Amino acid sequence: MNTEKPFRFQYAGKFRMILVMVLIVSLGAGFTSCKSSKKAAKKKAAMELAEKTAKAKADLLAIINDDGTMTLEEKEFKLATIKRMNLEDKEVNNLILQAEEMLARERAALERKKEEERLRIEQEERERELREGGQYRAINLSLDAVAGAGDVATANIRIREALSAFAGDEVPVLILISREGEVKDYDRPTTIRKYLEFIKDQKKSPNKVLNAVFDNTGKIKELELIKK
Repeated sequence: MNTEKPFRFQYAGKFRMILVMVLIVSLGAGFTSCKSSKKAAKKKAAMELAEKTAKAKADLLAIINDDGTMTLEEKEFKLATIKRMNLEDKEVNNLILQAEEMLARERAALERKKEEERLRIEQEERERELREGGQYRAINLSLDAVAGAGDVATANIRIREALSAFAGDEVPVLILISREGEVKDYDRPTTIRKYLEFIKDQKKSPNKVLNAVFDNTGKIKELELIKK
């Protein structure tokens, strides 16, 4: 009797069973591995979010409790960076509101300080002009005397008196029309003699001394006027 064929069938059946079991185990292992990878990725993302949230809270507290270590611009930049993270955390959002309110007050105080400084500089400029007006009082009085003379003869005497303060009849006179910062715009240049004759004829002195340049003898060699 031939028993080889049944034995082969029996062996083949066992082999197929083993193969199926291996495939099942492999599939199960793959599924478990995939599930583990997703779990690990989710855990990593949660950890990263926790780290970002913790850092955001620390940075916000640093902004709120800053003692002057950071500039206002640095704090505003740090706050803007945190806001762009869009962290859905109640504590972070509350700290953001506190930081925004504090920085808004700081920015307003800084703008007030800048405005006060601007006004201070303007006041100093006005005071300087007044001081210079006092320095040039004698020149201004001589110009007014020419314009206010009652007759031509008196006006000519006043012109000679005024010219004695200048280096010569041809001393240039500049009349400032407008000024924007350091840029100045002048009327057509004239000379002190011509200007004195002009105010004699007009019988009024519309300008005052803004600046005068003196030579080494104390005589005026250049005169700058501005409208009164």
